[in-house]
Amino acid sequence: MATTPAPPQAPPKPTWDPRRPQPVFPWLRPTIRIRLTLLYGGMFLIAGILLLSIIYLLAAQAISTGNQPLFKIVGYDKLSVSSDNCPAINMAGSSSLSLGDFNSAIAQCVDHQRQAALDNLLSRSLLALLGLAVIAFAFGYAMAGRVLSPLGRITRTARAVAGSDLSRRIELDGPDDELKELADTFDDMLERLQRAFTAQQRFVGNASHELRTPLAINRTLLEVHLSDPGAPVELQQLGKTLLATNERSEQLVEGLLLLARSDNQIVERKPVDLAEVATQAVDQVHAEAEAKGVTIRGVRKPAVVQGNGVLLERIALNLLQNAVRYNVPEDGWVEVTTEIQHGQAVLSVSNTGPVVPAYEIDNLFEPFRRLRTERTGSDKGVGLGLSIVRSVARAHGGHIAAQPREGGGLVMRVTLPV
Repeated sequence: MATTPAPPQAPPKPTWDPRRPQPVFPWLRPTIRIRLTLLYGGMFLIAGILLLSIIYLLAAQAISTGNQPLFKIVGYDKLSVSSDNCPAINMAGSSSLSLGDFNSAIAQCVDHQRQAALDNLLSRSLLALLGLAVIAFAFGYAMAGRVLSPLGRITRTARAVAGSDLSRRIELDGPDDELKELADTFDDMLERLQRAFTAQQRFVGNASHELRTPLAINRTLLEVHLSDPGAPVELQQLGKTLLATNERSEQLVEGLLLLARSDNQIVERKPVDLAEVATQAVDQVHAEAEAKGVTIRGVRKPAVVQGNGVLLERIALNLLQNAVRYNVPEDGWVEVTTEIQHGQAVLSVSNTGPVVPAYEIDNLFEPFRRLRTERTGSDKGVGLGLSIVRSVARAHGGHIAAQPREGGGLVMRVTLPV
């Protein structure tokens, strides 16, 4: 008799918690709130004790001054009274005063001495308060800088990471408070970002090899077959079509790889003159412009920036190629200028061409997007030129702006920091 197999056992529950362990008494954790409360509470208590002590000393001195005798008797034969603080009593030494006048003079002297003691106490108390305020502000500024110093460290690390230095870490030491938790979380995020960018660079390198090799083999085979003079005309026509398609695929692969590489910040920078870059791009496009009847003009002034010369040349070349290819059939022109404006280097490419609506400008910078077309067959490019230009400009800390011209065409302005 067959036995019924036992039902599978449920997997054991994990005995560990991947989350951060919680302390037994979370309210005893030295958080920033508790530390700041103790700091400013202690400062207020110390300032209060100092102020009370100073007021006590000043009041004791004022009382001691107020207890000084108002007058002294300088003779017994004929009553003579002298006072340094009450000139009215001194009149008793030279003339007879009635008892009422004498008592009134003494009362005035008492009021005068009391007011002088109060004025002296007030002035010294204000000076003491001013001194304590200066000390309190200086001490508070120093303590606030000490408490907030981890934030400055986090900020400096974030700026270094913004410059594509993903290997930097904060590694903040100190009590387990909110700032250390923030720094540890930021370090974990940087670790994941570095792994992601490393994997992306490895993928770009592998894709560069795996995609270029078959296309290069196909191009070689097609060129060999096309070089055969005895090949039929139909086969030659098919070979030319396949060769053009293969060339278009190679351009697409190169554009995608360049777009992937140019999305990051440029780490190694060298002085590059935009005027020289633009001149080289004009030389490369000159033959195509002559074939289409397009005139290239413009004054190119020196504009030196810090960046990658190959990528900056790609900016000028892509803009010039678009300006020549998307131009009017006759009497077209392209104007290329470089200059320094408001402390920034500007590369401007203007051209005649079809009228471009303003609402279509943003779409031109998207991959595989053209004016009024998407992913359509065209011999003018693969739809990545302006996307590459924008990515390279951003990688250099600049930006590109496009504006329609009156009568047709565009004005492209690439602004880069000097």
